[in-house]
Amino acid sequence: MKLQKMKKSVNILILFILVNVSCKKSYFIHNPPSSASEVQINTRAGAETLLIGAYSLLDGIGSSTDGDIFGPGGGLWQASESNWIQGDVQSDDAVKGSSAGDEGYITDVEIYNVQPTNQAIDPKWRVLYDGISRSNDVLRAAKAAKDIDEASMKRITGEARFLRGHYHADAKKLWNNVPYISDTLLNTRIPNDKDIYPDIEADFQYAIDNLPETQESVGRANKWAAMAYLAKVYIFQKKFDLAKPLLDNLITNGKTSDGKQYGLEDCFDDNFNADTKNGKESVFALQVSTNDGSSSGDNARWGDVLNAPQFGPFCCGFLQPTHNLVNAYKTDPATGLPLLDNFNDQDLKNDEGIKSNEPFTPPTETVDPRLDFTVGRRGIPFLGWGNFAGYDWIVSQSFSGPFSNRKYLMRKSQSGTISSQTGPAWIVPANYPFIRFADVLLWRAEVAVEESDLPTALDYINRVRSRAKNGCVVKMDDGTPAANYKVERYVSFPSQDYARKALQFERRLEFALEGQRFYDLVRWGIADQVLNAYVAKEKFHRTYLNGASFTKGKNEYLPIPQEQITNSSINGQATLKQNPGYN
Repeated sequence: MKLQKMKKSVNILILFILVNVSCKKSYFIHNPPSSASEVQINTRAGAETLLIGAYSLLDGIGSSTDGDIFGPGGGLWQASESNWIQGDVQSDDAVKGSSAGDEGYITDVEIYNVQPTNQAIDPKWRVLYDGISRSNDVLRAAKAAKDIDEASMKRITGEARFLRGHYHADAKKLWNNVPYISDTLLNTRIPNDKDIYPDIEADFQYAIDNLPETQESVGRANKWAAMAYLAKVYIFQKKFDLAKPLLDNLITNGKTSDGKQYGLEDCFDDNFNADTKNGKESVFALQVSTNDGSSSGDNARWGDVLNAPQFGPFCCGFLQPTHNLVNAYKTDPATGLPLLDNFNDQDLKNDEGIKSNEPFTPPTETVDPRLDFTVGRRGIPFLGWGNFAGYDWIVSQSFSGPFSNRKYLMRKSQSGTISSQTGPAWIVPANYPFIRFADVLLWRAEVAVEESDLPTALDYINRVRSRAKNGCVVKMDDGTPAANYKVERYVSFPSQDYARKALQFERRLEFALEGQRFYDLVRWGIADQVLNAYVAKEKFHRTYLNGASFTKGKNEYLPIPQEQITNSSINGQATLKQNPGYN
């Protein structure tokens, strides 16, 4: 049985009684349950129900973001689990998309001009701290319950601390200077003046020590997922010596919550297909469902309802790939390797400015096959809907360019079968993987690079490239490859610098448009040089990028939402301080 959300189910009644902070604007205030609700809550059943409520905010959708799904008052896109605004649109991988006037506040994020009052940031803060609050409620209820056996106590508290670690780690990644809220705090208006990574590490270590290897529900975190999260936290802090044994253990022994040995999917595209979710590559993923009795497809990743073929009932044209990203998938025709230093010198041929009824011949240059599992481009088959038509399938090509996102979208074979019958017709239950096994392999390669263990780095990077080389490719109706696909393994790394560049490039190719790119650039310390170089050329395609500039020491992190600073006040004095560089 899969773990699914129960927001509007009667099973969430106990959660509704307890989590009365959800209708408030600040998530730094915990209102303890009444004595009547404590009788219901402080039991094993109560703790289990609260735990479902804590999981339910993984998608960024909760009472703090209820409202118009597409409007800025709703906050569902802004609080999306994938961080597509913060992680992709802030990077060199994607532009906002759609048209100039559609959700224009996102453009301010894209051009590094985001202010503390920007509509894109407060909903994300609120939903993360709501998730933290719900996780803490689980811990309080479990500790007070008298009917929980030892094994159940370890599992319930282990899952709750895993989730608390997840939500805090996401906040840390977005804002850096954030408060850590434990289950012992009642008045949680505390300063954001300390490094919370030690607390996050402790949560994940507790989860490792107390969670089982397998779970009854595939969506629940197990000890291996917790280990992967702790390794990620170490990687983000450059604690490579601590990450190394965890990653080695994961690679050798790790398994999914339903007992599959970790491994790469044979087909890269299976990671993004609703028909093949929860495979061996899924370390921890948001579980998504449609047609499950909820209204309006409530359990179906509303925060990522971004893009679909622009015909019939479909929508919406956001998160469009950049020329820079598409160019990154070009390969050397002789070696099959990426063009690490000159990939962006010349654009891969595309149909920008060409109408769909005008002739266009796709390029014949060699490309990595992951390109066409990531990007929709003119003349290439698109998820069973026919060859991508270009201009007519883009909301505003002149504003956002000729490319479409492809990952996680509805395939024609899924329309009317697993697609939503109660919400928008283009929603399908494709999970979002927070961590894939490919992450684990490339983190281990990163450790090896930083230890100057180049043979080991070569091996793990090549394991990922081998899947691209030997796996599936997009094909035409006659079964022939849709493009001139060529990708090969590296033969050797001549230097540590070369290996580092290869590793960083591989992560981009593998995880493009999955919300990771911006944070990789920040943790590598190269965001300013990479993003300013990107803007310098991409602005000739997207003129609104003129004047955009990434400021080192400021734009690595978002501003603390002004509403949260205001709500943190005690006796007229705000306890939260704004991040450097913001007013």
